[in-house]
Amino acid sequence: MESIEHRTVEVNGIKMHIAEKGGEGPVVLFLHGFPELWYSWRHQIVDLGSLGYRAVAPDLRGYGDTDAPAPLTTYTCFHLVGDIIALIDSLGVDKVFLVAHDWGAIIGWYLCLFRPDRVKAYVCLSVPFRPFLGRNPRQKTVDGFRALYGDDYYICRFQEPGKMEAELARVDTAYLMKNILTTRKTGPPIFPKGEYGTGFNPDTPDTLPSWLTQQDIDYYVSKFHKTGFTGGLNYYRNLNINWELTAPWTGVGIVNVPVKFITGSVDLVYNSPGMKEYIHNGGFKKDVATLEEVVVQEGVGHFNNQEAAEDVSNHIYDFIKKF
Repeated sequence: MESIEHRTVEVNGIKMHIAEKGGEGPVVLFLHGFPELWYSWRHQIVDLGSLGYRAVAPDLRGYGDTDAPAPLTTYTCFHLVGDIIALIDSLGVDKVFLVAHDWGAIIGWYLCLFRPDRVKAYVCLSVPFRPFLGRNPRQKTVDGFRALYGDDYYICRFQEPGKMEAELARVDTAYLMKNILTTRKTGPPIFPKGEYGTGFNPDTPDTLPSWLTQQDIDYYVSKFHKTGFTGGLNYYRNLNINWELTAPWTGVGIVNVPVKFITGSVDLVYNSPGMKEYIHNGGFKKDVATLEEVVVQEGVGHFNNQEAAEDVSNHIYDFIKKF
């Protein structure tokens, strides 16, 4: 996208690729999820950058044109948050407006928990505070582990290095990205062993939806062909150690950062058992005392920053312009 500039910065011992638009305005920092890239925020970078903000979106550690360290143990929550703190420092600002989705949202919650002094306000997409934080993913382990999503589980086979990579390698990357990005299946995503002909989206459309182009798919494919999926999978492989490392914060919620939460009505996380009750019946607000607003986008799926891009951009702007 012509108006977006790209450069590499040194952060926390790695080289990180960032995309940005805008100059002197307040920084809006966007964190992507799995299996995504800075590119997932292409619309919001342009929109917020055109409104006087400095919009910045990195490829997170292990993704795209950012370094992917080999050791599995370099993908803990402390490494990931350390990258973001160093990135904020490199931008020459004390605080940022934070916007994050999926795994980026989890990093965002950790950032608000560990370093609320660096965040002006947080717009969180898809994943509320509850998952992965203060929960023991070793409980009721099946085929490696199950990462808690409310009272149900995100079943995966990510724990053993190389195993998931080998299974994904048997599937065309373009099909895999299309399969994941277009999913409308509600409930926890399930990656069944050896069944990547359907992945977790058996209803993959023959044609792309209006919000996703072949050019978009091609960009993702070009980067994942280069890097593979190991970096992103290593985030999941550190869930157990993250739970141990964050023991000092057990029972601690978000109290110093204003928060807005946006999800789609057919988002797979939102439709996980117990999640709607948690979000709407007081549990979320109890854990995040500064939660100001919950937005549910009707008919929108998990990748709402792409599927409902303009609406998401408007929601972000309406929230952060108050601060």
